[in-house]
Parts: sequence; C-alpha cells; structure tokens
Amino acid sequence: MARKQSDYLAALLSDEAPQPADAPPAPAERGSDRLRGTTLLGRESALARVASGEVRQVTQLLLDPARIRIWPGNARSYAHLTEASCRELIDSIIAEGGQKVPAVVRRVEGDAAHDYEVIAGTRRHWSISWLRAHSYPDMMFVAQVATLDDEAAFRLADLENRARADVSDLERARNYAAALKTHYGNHASRMADRLKLSKGWLSKMLRVAALPDPIVAAFASPGDVQLKGGYALAQALDDRADAAVIGGEAKVLAREQQHRRDKGLPPIATADVLRRLIDAPKRGKETKDRFVWTTPHGRVAVTAQTINRQGVTMRLHAGSGLGNDEMAEMVRQALRELEADGRGLQR
Repeated sequence: MARKQSDYLAALLSDEAPQPADAPPAPAERGSDRLRGTTLLGRESALARVASGEVRQVTQLLLDPARIRIWPGNARSYAHLTEASCRELIDSIIAEGGQKVPAVVRRVEGDAAHDYEVIAGTRRHWSISWLRAHSYPDMMFVAQVATLDDEAAFRLADLENRARADVSDLERARNYAAALKTHYGNHASRMADRLKLSKGWLSKMLRVAALPDPIVAAFASPGDVQLKGGYALAQALDDRADAAVIGGEAKVLAREQQHRRDKGLPPIATADVLRRLIDAPKRGKETKDRFVWTTPHGRVAVTAQTINRQGVTMRLHAGSGLGNDEMAEMVRQALRELEADGRGLQR
C-alpha cells in the first residue's frame, strides 16, 4: 500500500499523542495536513498495530457510492447534509478533477444492496453522490478499505469528526452516549482513556447528550446546541420543578421558531433561546401561576393571571401588535395548551 495511504489510516488510529486537559484537539489546517494534524500522530505505534492485525488491510479503490452505505456509528447526520453545506467540498472535487482525500470504508456482509460502509468520509460520499446525479455521472468515490472492529471504527470516525465544524456538539455528544453503552460497557473513564479525552470534558458532553428532544426543539436547529450553553441548560434541568417550567418555555419557543420559519423570518438567536430557557424558573417564581403567550416578535399578548378550580383569568395586553382575529386565535391557543397541561376549563 502507498505510504500516504498507510500514514493516513495509521495516524487516525494511533494512541500516543497527548490531549489537552479540558478539551478535544483544536481544528487543524485545511487539506490533507488538516486531516493528519487532527489525528493522533504516533505513527510507529500505529503501523505496528496495522502489522499486528488490529488493522489488517488498507486498500484504495474507486467505488460507486450507490453501493456504499453509511455506518450508523458515525456522529454526522447524513440526512441533514445539503448542497449548501457541502458546496465548498463539491467545488473542490470539481476543480481537482475528482476526490483527492480518500474516505475509509469497511466491507459488509449479508447486504445485497451494499458492498461497503463509510467509517470516515460521510461528506465526501454525499458530495460524490450529488455530483453523479448532477452532470458528473462518472465521478467515483475514492476510499481505503480497512478491516476494523466497531470500537476501532468509532474511534477513527470520532477523530476525523473532531476537526469538522459542521459536526455539532449535540451530534457528537449523542454519538458518545450511544458509544458509551455499545463499546465501553457504560464505563466513562474507560471511554475517555481510549479516546484520549479529558474525563471532565466527556462527562459534560454526556450531560448535553441527555437533553430531551422537546428542549432541543426550542432552538432553531439542533446544531445550535453547543457544549457550554447545553451543559448549563442540563444543569438547570436537574431540579424537577424548574425542569417543568423550562419545558413549558421550550414549547413556547418551539412554536415561535416554527412561526418564524413559516413566515420566512430569521430564527430566535441561540443566546436568546438559552436565556429564556434558563431564566424561565425565575420568571415563574416571580409570576407564580401566570402563563404568558408572546407574539413572534417577543411581545406579551396574553397572560393567564390566575388558574384554579373556579376558572382561568386572562389578560389581553394592548401594544402586542395583534389584531382582533389574531388575538382571538392567541386566546384559543392558550386555552388549548392549558387544557393539554391539565389546567384547562374541562378538568
């Protein structure tokens, strides 16, 4: 096998380079140097592992991407890749006359539709597939074929994804949570050692992974959930009473985000979403049993001032910017939500 190919895979699987105490490796330079720079660089040890059998074969092939599936253990969400998100890579492949940096795949058995699965190189696979469907039918997927067990495949995919800004912290966190159970027997310390990660940093990522989907839906995109804010939000959810209030605010935010998408408006900024979610319990304590419904522009429109067995008292706020019909719809929406929460008139 070519030295460049062996070095590429060997660097990805080496165990010897040190890691920062509190964070994963920083993104490296662009191109092949970036790929090598983001991996672990104990090359002699890695090549010895290739020779010993953990990585038994590295072969570069030109493949039809239609015959290759995506390994589900990778953090990157293939379904969320788009022409826009892959545009720079697509343009680079066209300019260079083909894919220059090989992906890493392994053979699959018992799947009549596929011969290989992608371990590292999901965006390359998507981009080549897109090009074949858009005026470049002869474009081939360049890949190195390696024999890896699932745990080694996970480490390889993780190391490559650390350099990718478009792999969100939430994607990686949930990928780690799944791998913790699948590959490491729920032993976080063992996982941190194998991945050369700070135990504290991995613990924070696992907390972010546990954020409920209704909370994540408050953000314009799951990719907006980053480690720092996501960890603070996870801590805020530790209190069950606060968690219920935060969950209610998340529902309001999710509706507002959807309204903005429907109207072609910009989403609510990530910082504002975090502030509203984390501050929701404090606002709830200040207003006791008040429920507030706001317009897509953040103006208060309807407030449920008292909710008890005798009924619901609502205040309709002037200056919300809503017309009579819109205000009536807001009241109906408030009643529906109160009913769903067990606080409505029909309880």
